[in-house]
Amino acid sequence: MKKRSGISTLGTGAFTILGLVYIAPILIVLMNSFKKKVYINKEPFTLPTEKTWNGLENYLTAIDKYELLSAVGWTVFITVGSVLVILVCTSMCAWYITRVKTKFTKALYLLCVFSMVVPFQMVMFTLSLVADRTRLNTPWGIIIIYLGFGAGLAVFMFCGFVKSIPLEIEEAALIDGCTPLRTFFSVVLPIMKPTYISVGILETMWIWNDFLLPYLVLDLNKYKTISIAIQYMKGSYGRVDMGAIMAALILAVIPVIIFYLSCQKHIIKGVAAGAVKG
Repeated sequence: MKKRSGISTLGTGAFTILGLVYIAPILIVLMNSFKKKVYINKEPFTLPTEKTWNGLENYLTAIDKYELLSAVGWTVFITVGSVLVILVCTSMCAWYITRVKTKFTKALYLLCVFSMVVPFQMVMFTLSLVADRTRLNTPWGIIIIYLGFGAGLAVFMFCGFVKSIPLEIEEAALIDGCTPLRTFFSVVLPIMKPTYISVGILETMWIWNDFLLPYLVLDLNKYKTISIAIQYMKGSYGRVDMGAIMAALILAVIPVIIFYLSCQKHIIKGVAAGAVKG
């Protein structure tokens, strides 16, 4: 018993240290967001003192000078819109692929799985050109592009879960007079809630933090996401407003942390459910 207790204590201590190391960069950014710019480079690992304290000045600079609130608004619009479109379209696609056994659906499923392993760098320059010519370089157009890149993982997870749903439930709904569309939204979709939440969390964290795709696609003279706005805080001749950058990073991270902590219990449940008969 003593040996097991010692191993348990050692494991707890090791994971505690690992956790502290993992969150240390966030804590360092948080500390420096309240310092004067000159002291961020000089004393990056020290707590703010009366001499280095800058209050909320860095946050106000990020919001007023660099229009961070506008970037937050476009980021929220793109993230929420893209996640909703991905969830609805891919869940219906996965249901169709799972229930209709044809060569077309098999090919469609393989295409979705294959899309997960294709590096984004292979298509990014072509994508940028196509987006400009087809007028998809707007927050509305980029939602369609995110649907294409996010469909692979979502369809894969939804297919695994749909296979675990008894077919008799859907047959009973059809006998009662439900159309296939109503059967999906009234019967299948509520059962898929754990996977919906899990996929939604993963897609939200990806799109919210994404930099490269919006940078290549959006018209940056009109629209900027948080990641792009932070990049623009680096001025000419290597001048960098470190105070505003630190504050902007904290403002960008807080919504994701809150969203993740409020939904984390659903992640394992959704992934495990999606793995059934995968």
